[in-house]
Amino acid sequence: MRDIVFVDGVRTPFGKARPDGLYPNTRADDLVVACLRALLARHPDLPSSRLEEVAIAATTQTGDQGLTIGRSASLLAGIPKSVPGYAIDRMCAGAMTAVTNVAGAIGIGSIDIALAGGVEHMGHHPMGDGTDPNPRFLAERMVSPDALIMGNTAEVLHDRFPTITRERTDAYALASQEKYAKAVADGVIQNDLVPIATRDPERGWGLATADEQPRSDTTLEGLAKLRTPFRAHGRVTAGNSAGLNDGATACIIAAEETARELNLPVAMRFVSTAYVGVEPEVMGVGPIPATEKALAKAGLTIDDIGLFELNEAFAVQVLALLEHFGIPDDDPRVNPWGGAIAMGHPLASSGVRLMTQLARHFEREPHVRYGMTAMCIGLGMGGTVIWENPHWSGDAR
Repeated sequence: MRDIVFVDGVRTPFGKARPDGLYPNTRADDLVVACLRALLARHPDLPSSRLEEVAIAATTQTGDQGLTIGRSASLLAGIPKSVPGYAIDRMCAGAMTAVTNVAGAIGIGSIDIALAGGVEHMGHHPMGDGTDPNPRFLAERMVSPDALIMGNTAEVLHDRFPTITRERTDAYALASQEKYAKAVADGVIQNDLVPIATRDPERGWGLATADEQPRSDTTLEGLAKLRTPFRAHGRVTAGNSAGLNDGATACIIAAEETARELNLPVAMRFVSTAYVGVEPEVMGVGPIPATEKALAKAGLTIDDIGLFELNEAFAVQVLALLEHFGIPDDDPRVNPWGGAIAMGHPLASSGVRLMTQLARHFEREPHVRYGMTAMCIGLGMGGTVIWENPHWSGDAR
């Protein structure tokens, strides 16, 4: 296996998936194209002819995010027609899977360098739109009815972890909003956002330059007043969950020798990855066994991980992982700039957002050697990728 590296990543601002959001009149494939073009513009030493794959994920592969979007977006971005592309669906872990797929191809020598990412326009394609779940799932009791509604799976996860109260999830959600607001104030989020031209039939042209989801006015009192739509007197609310969002991400993955040859930065080194299946009705537990498996493959323990980028589909899902591994709810190593509760979760795009932020943390914290990105995945799965910091100073404080 060759050394595999994460070179760089970008994303669009994440918009709210509704008619008055950022992108109701913007195509999903155009969001991807903007990310691909921005990546290549940031790295003029990378000839697009050297690319050997474009892997783009979408959970709902239809309409403006269908038509083998890795290939179609590549053509629209002006990448040479000789560069192939394909589409991926692993629900929320689509972009994560795009990265690990091309990383595997690089590791065995099939290719040297690739683009990977994901997109989800939930305003155009709500989760499950156009799908036809086989009636055998429920008729033959293969899964609980809860398994097909992600909010219900979060309530079931609360049942499995009775110590994770609504008060804890609300406190975690508030912290996510506060950390994100500080990151924006410090100017560390904006560098990786690709401005997107927007159009509205009534308001005319605009420019999306910031995430639309964050609520800087969030308070514990306000969170406590929110209703629990998935269960009467439940614990899961709009405030302690990610929103419904539109957005895209993309990154460059390469063999380290190729990155060095082309004078590309080495932001992270790939160490190990694992995907696992769990009970669909409690899909939020998935990152726990995925992390255990990825750590075992790497010969590491949870104590070796100095930074965590965990997708906040629901606060309870993150807290379940932290509780399992004995990590405090407010551990500063976890999502230092906030997470999806604050900035949004356009399903298949989020994996690369996690990776890009971890890469930025690595550069700022050379005393940290290993970090990980992890997420739960619909229909009962979890995914984890462990990365090594190339800036590690050997000071393991």
